[in-house]
Amino acid sequence: MTVPETSSPVQSTPLTADHISRGARMAPFAGWNMPIQYDGIIAETLHTRSAVSCFDICHMGEFLLKGDPETCGLEHLVTARLQDMPSRSCRYGSILNEKGGVLDDLIVYRKGPADWMIVVNAATIEKDKKHFQAHLKPGTDFRDVSAQTGKIDLQGPLSRDIIKAIAPAATAIGYYTFIETEVLGRPALVSRTGYTGELGYELYVPAQEIPELWKKLLDDPRVKPAGLGARDVLRLEMGYSLYGQDINEETTPLDAGLEKFVDFKKDFIGKSALESKRKTGTTRQRVFLRTLSRRSPRHEHHIFVDGQTKGIVTSGTFSPHLNCGIGMGFLENIPAARALNISVGDDKVQIEAVITDKPFVKHTSLKQ
Repeated sequence: MTVPETSSPVQSTPLTADHISRGARMAPFAGWNMPIQYDGIIAETLHTRSAVSCFDICHMGEFLLKGDPETCGLEHLVTARLQDMPSRSCRYGSILNEKGGVLDDLIVYRKGPADWMIVVNAATIEKDKKHFQAHLKPGTDFRDVSAQTGKIDLQGPLSRDIIKAIAPAATAIGYYTFIETEVLGRPALVSRTGYTGELGYELYVPAQEIPELWKKLLDDPRVKPAGLGARDVLRLEMGYSLYGQDINEETTPLDAGLEKFVDFKKDFIGKSALESKRKTGTTRQRVFLRTLSRRSPRHEHHIFVDGQTKGIVTSGTFSPHLNCGIGMGFLENIPAARALNISVGDDKVQIEAVITDKPFVKHTSLKQ
């Protein structure tokens, strides 16, 4: 779980004191002092997939924007098509540089015909803000509300039972849609989204309301707090990318296997570079690896093919659900790579592995 270094002071979420009081192990992440674990990463990972956990995600960034997506320039900024999005739906995509590299991956929320919320990664808030301001049409109503917005993720197969008690209307929403409703008597946005591969909800409320909501959720004995360590294992078990580690400004969506989130029928920043790469082909391919033991691939491990270094691991961990190491990375384009002798490691140790498909963990509650 690696993020770009930052020289800015480490920030705290509205829940930092609560995390410390619950015995959480804290560490800097994307410029924020965040809980990494409470009872342990494996225990929290298992509880999320079997019951329900809540995560403090207040470090993420939120932008509000008003305007027709075509005329204000929003459509030109994001790889996914926005014009045909129904109101109260969400869509995953990226913003790119002119070379087709990923400046950030994000989720766009359409609140109304000309009313939008964009959720961006914590480490890239300022960079993304400048990019939007530079490319949106002058006069577009654009606001960074990250500091005023709090976010808690409720994730796991029991999350619908929990959300029913605080936002009953949210139980009816479908995957990648949202509702603007009340939570604890105050306005809130609740979306059926998440980063774990389980049924879940993301709750956006004013930052000052977060401690009360957090306490209310944890008052239910079925709900446990989980840290970013478990979140990292859960997202990797699903094959989800982490910005700054698996994708960055030197990685295109084509390299990363994210082409399905790019609409080549419209114009967007970086399109020409991607079209050129589609014609010539990529020089590397995203691969998903499973070790043949409990030993795990690690970030920046080499990927060896027949003993020769042919790639790099970008994310790796131990999967408690598969009882083996899993990871993702980039491999030089090698025909029939799955049939070759694959291992991961460094100059001192190599771990036998195989190339497999994502997600590593199948049959989750994601779309129940």
